[in-house]
Amino acid sequence: MSDFASVEAAIRQLHARYADAVWRRDLQSFGDCFIEECEWRIGGAVIRGRTAIVEHMRGVFPKFRRILVTFHTPILTVAGATASGRTFLTEQSVLADGRGFAPIGTYFERFVQDGDCWRFAWRLFQTQYAGAPDLSGTFFDNPDFGPPPAMPPLDAPTFNYTGLHAAND
Repeated sequence: MSDFASVEAAIRQLHARYADAVWRRDLQSFGDCFIEECEWRIGGAVIRGRTAIVEHMRGVFPKFRRILVTFHTPILTVAGATASGRTFLTEQSVLADGRGFAPIGTYFERFVQDGDCWRFAWRLFQTQYAGAPDLSGTFFDNPDFGPPPAMPPLDAPTFNYTGLHAAND
């Protein structure tokens, strides 16, 4: 599967499987979105490997009553069984203490075809906004990697803008 439309559809299905797993707090389905040797850079953490990513989420899910992530249309560059892209994300969440939380951000992603589906191989999340759903929270400046298809380097730093991970780990 290497034609652009098929790859885009498969990656959109990956995003949909991820959002479904997060909503249902299904750690096995969540982990299945990543290849074994993946890397996820989010919230000040660099998490390597599917098992470590699942364990990270095992600690994150209890901090929320519900998490609804919405992926916007990805901007993709496809090269055979690999692809890279950026995807804007909005989230509507309720923290365990009842406060609303609605981050907005950009995912820089590298995907690979793995068997009959596509999975995440590398991800960097840039938080653009963190705070209440009414957007009264904080907007952040992030490095600009240029227009697509420009991507950050694989060792790009991630920042903990929300305080959720550091405050509760």
